[in-house]
Amino acid sequence: STQTTVKAQKDRKAPDLVKRDFTVATVNKLWVADITYVPTWSGFLYLSVVMDAFSRRVVGWAMATHLQSELVLSALNMALYQRRPQDVIHHSDQGAQYTSIAFGKRCREAGVRPSMGSAGDCYDNALCESFFATLECELINRRSFRTQKEARLAIFSYIEGWYNPHRRHSSIAYYAPMTYEKLHLSQA
Repeated sequence: STQTTVKAQKDRKAPDLVKRDFTVATVNKLWVADITYVPTWSGFLYLSVVMDAFSRRVVGWAMATHLQSELVLSALNMALYQRRPQDVIHHSDQGAQYTSIAFGKRCREAGVRPSMGSAGDCYDNALCESFFATLECELINRRSFRTQKEARLAIFSYIEGWYNPHRRHSSIAYYAPMTYEKLHLSQA
């Protein structure tokens, strides 16, 4: 099996600020993040996502053919650029990308509070794992990608054309993430 989490040094692990409680009252308070792999005929493509726990909206994502820190930094930077949060918690696993010096530095610069679940426990990042299960069921397992470019286009279309604007969630009153955010922000 393909491994996307390589545990890093203990001294750079952030505390678990979430403790499996993904309940938040508004957007940009808690983001969850992880990496998955997408098989193609020409090798694996890795997908890093940052999801808002309130609305289930994917607010940042990046794809690469490697598992280096730049992958998660690109997803984080997209989320930061789009959302401009104040004091958001960024929750992930203990992968080397998230415990890297570069990732920690970027979080400090942006005022992001890193949080990490325990090693090897998918329930500590259940929201992100759930997104990946949905992505696999609705897209990845239904087709075979000949090229990484084909996979990139399909994933882009899935996230921005289907999941964020139209994919309904029972946990948010059967609204799509973008609709749920608009409703919440119009009532605020």
